[in-house]
Amino acid sequence: MKILVTELMWQDGIEELRRLGYSVDYDRELSRKREELLRLLPDYDALIVRNETRVDPEFLDAAKNARVIGRLGVGLDNIDLEAAKERNIPVIAAKNANATSVAEYVMAAMLDASRPLSDADADVRRGNWDRKFFTGYELNKRTLGLVGMGEIANRVARRAKAFGMDVIGYDPFVAPFDHVLAETGVRPAETLDELLSESDFVSVHVPLTKATKHMINKDNFPLMKSHAYVINSARGGIVHEQDLIEAVQSEQIAGAYLDVLEKEPVEKDSPLAREESIRLSPHIAGLTDEAQSRTAMLIAQEVDRVLNGGKSICAVV
Repeated sequence: MKILVTELMWQDGIEELRRLGYSVDYDRELSRKREELLRLLPDYDALIVRNETRVDPEFLDAAKNARVIGRLGVGLDNIDLEAAKERNIPVIAAKNANATSVAEYVMAAMLDASRPLSDADADVRRGNWDRKFFTGYELNKRTLGLVGMGEIANRVARRAKAFGMDVIGYDPFVAPFDHVLAETGVRPAETLDELLSESDFVSVHVPLTKATKHMINKDNFPLMKSHAYVINSARGGIVHEQDLIEAVQSEQIAGAYLDVLEKEPVEKDSPLAREESIRLSPHIAGLTDEAQSRTAMLIAQEVDRVLNGGKSICAVV
């Protein structure tokens, strides 16, 4: 059987598929070559994608022999799940494989905001020695607000608690005795506005849906503390980017750390790239060696399970 990988996949996952006896074709740039991709799809029994490949009805109709689609990650906004379900094509995602890496990214962002060591290094190398300007502040006793309380937020909460932070969370789908509340000491917020007004840092951990698109915007930025930061490692579009720029420029908030954008990669003339208080990274929160090895191996093994007639433990449809 043949498997097509259309985007970046760690080599150990590809080697695992070949060890299991599959013929694997791998082109990490194929997601950007739509016509060629559509032409190739009918030849494959399984398809493995990341976040750039648009798995829409046109894609699924072309993939007429596909028995499973593997997603190297957990975000599903690039995959038409209803269309896949209608065609009886299972979709599997790398459940929790990169959760630890994303949680550590959030901690790194908060540490960078409170103690900007790279800025201090650059300033010293320019011949300065400004100890007062780079005094910084402690995370201890600061408040972290988690928008969404799934597995990644749970791991962020545990790490933040170890730093002595107060952690609050907002998620209308989390019950009082779910583990993130019952076992980590996260205080539940009744509303998003309540969370935003109390937090020194706001970290986003929800999928991009019609309900969450632009959920943080000009209507609620004024509720936030002037020294607060927004951290988005979930999906671009949850934070309204133009509203964020205006909130930073008007000093309603101190800044933001964005690992995800509405349009990726960032455009050269993007106003986001010109705003120094908004730190950008190229969608790397979950992109550590360890996380990507786990992701690749999990998807390889679960694709194999489905192709051999089993049901994946990571199936989303």
